[in-house]
Amino acid sequence: MNHRYVVLGLARPRAPWFAEVGRWATAGSAPLEFIRCVAREELTANLASGRPFSAVLVDAGSHGFDRDLIELARTAGSATIVVDDTPAPRDWQALGAHSVLGGGFSRADLVLALDTHAKPLPRIDAEASQVLDVHREPESVATALGDHRWISVVGAGAGTSVLAMALAQALGEDRQRRGDDDEVVLADLCLDADQAMLHGAPDIVPGVSELAEAYRSGRLEAAAVRDLTFAVHGRGYHLLLGLRRHRDWAALRPRSVAAALDGLAGAYPVVVADTDADLEGEEECGSVEIEERNVLARSAVGRADLVLAVGTGDLKGLHALIRLLWRLRSFGVPTDRLVPVVNRAPRQPRARAELTRAIRDLGFAPSTPRDDDDPGPEPNGLAGVVLVPNVRRVDQVVRDGGRLPDALGQPLARAVDAVLGELGPRVDDDDVGPQPVRPGDLGHRFDDRAVS
Repeated sequence: MNHRYVVLGLARPRAPWFAEVGRWATAGSAPLEFIRCVAREELTANLASGRPFSAVLVDAGSHGFDRDLIELARTAGSATIVVDDTPAPRDWQALGAHSVLGGGFSRADLVLALDTHAKPLPRIDAEASQVLDVHREPESVATALGDHRWISVVGAGAGTSVLAMALAQALGEDRQRRGDDDEVVLADLCLDADQAMLHGAPDIVPGVSELAEAYRSGRLEAAAVRDLTFAVHGRGYHLLLGLRRHRDWAALRPRSVAAALDGLAGAYPVVVADTDADLEGEEECGSVEIEERNVLARSAVGRADLVLAVGTGDLKGLHALIRLLWRLRSFGVPTDRLVPVVNRAPRQPRARAELTRAIRDLGFAPSTPRDDDDPGPEPNGLAGVVLVPNVRRVDQVVRDGGRLPDALGQPLARAVDAVLGELGPRVDDDDVGPQPVRPGDLGHRFDDRAVS
C-alpha cells in the first residue's frame, strides 16, 4: 500500500477510543499513521510544523478544543473529525468540523470518514510533500446579510465614542419611525471600552467577552445574541458592552471573534461599531500577539460596509486624521467606503472650506467643498468630508442619559444613507471571482508613503 492517512489525535485522559485507534494503526488493520498528542499545544505545534496531515481526530471534551482549532486544522490542509460521546452533542459541523463520530465508533466508521473528508499521503518522504486541501470546505456560519449594514466608527481622542452613540441614535430613531423597532445595536469593540461608563450601565456583564466565548465552541440564535445586549431607552438602539479590562483581549480567539461578529450582524440589521484605530498585525510588525491584541479592531474594520474616520479640526487633530486615513487605506478599506469626519468643526463657512481644502490637498477629500446635505461619493472615489459642529453641554446630556442633539448624529446618518445607498453592502474580493489587474494595482502604495 503506497498511501495511508496521517492522523493527529487529541483526547481526554483514558479515553477508550484513543488507545483503540492506536492499536489499529500499530497492527496495520487500518490504513493510517496515528500521532497522539497529550495537549492542544502539542497538536497546534504539529500543525504549524509544515508537515502535511490528513486529518485531526479530536475528542469533543478535550481542553481547548474550539472553532479556532478547527480553523487552524483547515488552514493546514487537514480535515477535522470529532468524537462526541456526550449525552447532548453539539453541532460541530456548523463550527467547521467535517465529520462527527460517536464514542463507540468502529474501524470501518473511521476509515469511511477518512475516505470521505481527508486525503491519503504517500509513505515516502511525507515531510516533503505539499500540504493538501481537504475535500470539503467547512460551511460558513455567516448569515446572508442582504440589506444589513455594518458601520465602524474609528478614531482616538476626538469624541469618537459619543459620535458612535449619536449615529446609533439617529439610525435607530429613523428605523423606529418606519416601524422597525430594536434594529440597531451599538457594539463597543475598543480595548479601553468606555460605552458602559457613557451609558451609565447598571452592570458590566454580559458583553463582547461573553459573546465571543459563546461562539468559541457553539453558536447562538438571534434571540440569544439579543439577550446579551442592553436596550438604551429613549435613543432607539441596543448596546453591546465591551471588555471590562484592557487585558481581557488575551482571552479572545480570532476565529471566535469573527463568528461572534457574524452572529451580531445576523441578529441586528444595523451594527454601529465603536472601535480603535490600532490595526497592526503580523504582516506589518511580525508579531502574532499584536495581531491577536488588535483582533476586535481588525475584525470590525475589515468587515465594515462603511468606515467613519473621526478627527478634529485643529492642527494636531487634522494631522492625526490624515494619518488615520492612510492607516485605514493601507489596511485595505476601499477608498469609496471611507468617510472623513471632522468633529467640533467651526461654524464659519470659510473655516469649514479651509478644513475641507486642507484634507483635499493631502489626497483625501473631494475636489470641491461639500455640503452636509450631500455627503455621497465623489467622482474620485472618496466620500465627502462630514463636518460635525461643536455642540454645547454634550457632557451634561451624556451624564443625565438624555437624548443626544440631532446636530451630532444627523450629519453622520445622512452620510451613511447617501454612501451606502449608492454602494450597497460590501462584498469581499473572494466572493466576486478573479478581477483584471491594471497597472499600478499591485504593491503596497500606501505603506511606502511616509506620513509625517
